[in-house]
Amino acid sequence: MIPSTAIKLVRHNVANRMMTRSMHDLSMRQKTGQVMIKHGLGGRSTTNGHIATVFGCTGFLGRYVVNRLARQGTQVVVPYRDPDEARHLKVTGDLGQIIPLEFDLRNKEQLRECVRHSDIVYNLVGRDYETKNFTFDAVHVDGARQIAEACAENGVARFVQMSALNASEDSTSRFLQSKALGERAVKEVIPDATIVRPGIMWGHEDRFLNRIGTGDGWEFYTNEGNTKIRPVSAVDVAHGLEVIFTAESSMGKTYEFYGPKEYKVKEIFDLARDITMKPLPIRHIPNSLLKYGAGLIEKLPYNQTISADLIERRSMDDKISADAFTFEDLYINPTELEHVAIQFMRRFRSNAVFDLPYEKGEGKVQKGVYHLID
Repeated sequence: MIPSTAIKLVRHNVANRMMTRSMHDLSMRQKTGQVMIKHGLGGRSTTNGHIATVFGCTGFLGRYVVNRLARQGTQVVVPYRDPDEARHLKVTGDLGQIIPLEFDLRNKEQLRECVRHSDIVYNLVGRDYETKNFTFDAVHVDGARQIAEACAENGVARFVQMSALNASEDSTSRFLQSKALGERAVKEVIPDATIVRPGIMWGHEDRFLNRIGTGDGWEFYTNEGNTKIRPVSAVDVAHGLEVIFTAESSMGKTYEFYGPKEYKVKEIFDLARDITMKPLPIRHIPNSLLKYGAGLIEKLPYNQTISADLIERRSMDDKISADAFTFEDLYINPTELEHVAIQFMRRFRSNAVFDLPYEKGEGKVQKGVYHLID
């Protein structure tokens, strides 16, 4: 026979579970009037009723966005070209919450299938270099337009287009030109789309700090290292995209996400030297020679490292638009690179100094220790 205290405890738990759903469990998309009902107690195992599609989910930023959406109970569609590239995303959400779908950017039917049931779509698709099959315009302009058209045809309530800081139709960089043209293409199809322009992003899988840390003796300066940049954490950018997810007030706005501090490129290298305790020599090569050499290298097959357009971008200072919204408008305090850089660059140290602490401003002392040990 079951004790009466156990019966009371069961009834109490059932009553609490029945009371967990209330008015705050209901949300509605203003544009479509679609109602989402949350089920569960909150967190990763909750179903909040939202369905999101994240194009470009297999890239550097995509995994952070998928993780942030999935852990709040959003069902996330993750379009992929190679199933192996999307496999790691399955564990970011609860069972059945991550839905992988194969797609081709030029296949409209597959695009429609990926967005058919979603109430928000993120387009994070982008390329740092061109190939014979996918140019900057094919990906950033034509591809963005086709995704936006698929969303418009299927009544998707929200659309977020990922662009880039410094994007301008008058830019001397083809990459930044195509990003600006992509913004315009999306706005022509979905006028209330949200545009996000991040600066150079850093994180564990980036092509920024990792390139500096692994390029011992092979790195080079453009503009003699005087280019001014505002690097931003990929986690902070993903956080901003998560806030935009439910912030209906962000519709039709343009956001620029950049770090709280401006650095010259050579200051980033100095920071890397202090943390890694390595000399990290730099080659001083005139921009004209760099562009000429990069133009030859980019014609080689399977080149994914350097191009003339990349040299052009590395020579441009980050410019902030006065009329764009920022992290501050989303109540986010971005992380300053030098405060956490050791978490991302310690692994480039030698075994002899791997465990030594790092404190800002003590680079000279640590370099001395490194030389003594070596």
